[in-house]
Amino acid sequence: MAEILTHRRYDKLRQALLNRQEVALIDVREEAAYAEGHPLFAVNIPLSKLEIEILNRVPRLATQVTVYDNGEGLAKRAVVRLTALGYTDVALLEGGLAGWREAGGEVFIDVNSPSKAFGELVESRSHTPSLPAEEVQALLQSGEPVVVLDSRRFDEYQTMSIPGSISVPGAELVLRVRDLAPSPTTKIIVNCAGRTRSIIGTQSLVNAGIRNPVWALRNGTIGWTLAGQPLEYGQSRRYGEVSDTARVQAARSAREVAERAGVKHITSGQLHEWQQSQQTVYLFDVRDASEYAEGHLPGSRHVPGGQLVQETDHYASVRGAKVVLADSEGVRANMSASWLAQMGWDVAVLDGLTAADFSVSGGWTPEVPPLPAREEVEPAHLAELLAAGGTQVLDFTTSANYVAGHIPGAAWLTRALLAVTDAAALPKAERYVVTCGSSLLARYAIDEVAKLTGKPVAVLKGGNAAWKAAELPVERGETRLLQERNDRYRRPYEGTDNSTQAMQAYLDWEFGLIAQLDRDGTHGFNVVTQTVR
Repeated sequence: MAEILTHRRYDKLRQALLNRQEVALIDVREEAAYAEGHPLFAVNIPLSKLEIEILNRVPRLATQVTVYDNGEGLAKRAVVRLTALGYTDVALLEGGLAGWREAGGEVFIDVNSPSKAFGELVESRSHTPSLPAEEVQALLQSGEPVVVLDSRRFDEYQTMSIPGSISVPGAELVLRVRDLAPSPTTKIIVNCAGRTRSIIGTQSLVNAGIRNPVWALRNGTIGWTLAGQPLEYGQSRRYGEVSDTARVQAARSAREVAERAGVKHITSGQLHEWQQSQQTVYLFDVRDASEYAEGHLPGSRHVPGGQLVQETDHYASVRGAKVVLADSEGVRANMSASWLAQMGWDVAVLDGLTAADFSVSGGWTPEVPPLPAREEVEPAHLAELLAAGGTQVLDFTTSANYVAGHIPGAAWLTRALLAVTDAAALPKAERYVVTCGSSLLARYAIDEVAKLTGKPVAVLKGGNAAWKAAELPVERGETRLLQERNDRYRRPYEGTDNSTQAMQAYLDWEFGLIAQLDRDGTHGFNVVTQTVR
């Protein structure tokens, strides 16, 4: 294998980033390892999930792709798989992560580092207004008109929230704020879990010329918690319908913000020309999920605008690609595009769309490589096999989902374990049945399990969802883990049981991101400080 592999050097990748050429630098380790250290624009596509993510995140097969690990032996296998999928320019990063460090490359920890570093730069350059938790609490108790707008995803908001706050995910803020705070004297607080979405949300309102006094909750719910302030749990307050007046005002100001940031505005015909070119083009619908399901553009992927700005690397995984945004009234697309442009993306908003253009209904379906037909086992039949003995279920879902509820006796692992181990690592059985949430990912593990064990392997039809829908028994907890739970990095700003030390360490890291950007030198960020009034 070693003779046919090519290597790509740090200096070549760095120059390509500086030249804004297309670069797909992929860390194929699990997320927990990736979060311990990676280059700024490296994206995380674990070997264990490569097939079900790669075609959507790196859609053009001629893209220059560079993969790496930290000596685990995963990257070489990724090269083989990518080549088999049709990618024509795949190489290993010379020396892996260690080689990047030795060549002088900066290494960032955590996830979504480009977006978080950009948020810090925005606050520094724009002097985004903010208030500490104690002052926000005093405002809430003062009797003055105040609204707290939570810019996280709705599911995050439901986990924990500032008392009385309303869920308004980031890209919705400029569109909805005039109805949520119709009086210009109402004070507005924008919060998220940590810092980035609070900063971007607040600055979005400032840039859009909102007349109200507006501040970010300094350090978000982390800062609120560290200050000893109370939280609410399980809340469901959300924004309502947009009035015609608010829609017109928001559309005008959002477009002005986008044009100041250098966002292009193109027609559907120009989009088609771009898609026929030798470039990577992403088409994202940045509206609410229900709006997307009701009707969207053919070929568009749903990503709420606030999350796209927060997790750009997860969706647009080719740095230097073109990004096109669409929505029904332009506000969310223009505001999201304004931030992407400042982050160095070649971004455009689709103009001239009508209701007829949003012709496809339903949710987004990822593109995955085809597989030959496989033996499937119905949930009821699997229950019979398990009762008879000799059958072992291997569950490739996320470890969090496995712990929350799995088929009794099932063992949990990632597909990456199959690539670096032997049959001794798997429980002995006469036959194996593989599963995951839907069995989509599990299907790609069938051949690997069969090769390792020499035993028959089938897939659970419909996966764990079908098992639970059939109301069959479910087991909970870390009952049979075949490896450490490294498939997901535990974010210090999620959940309600994080230590104060972890939360403070996370804030300290964010405060140091601007210095890291300076040392790295490849970011290409350009913060536009003008505001619309």
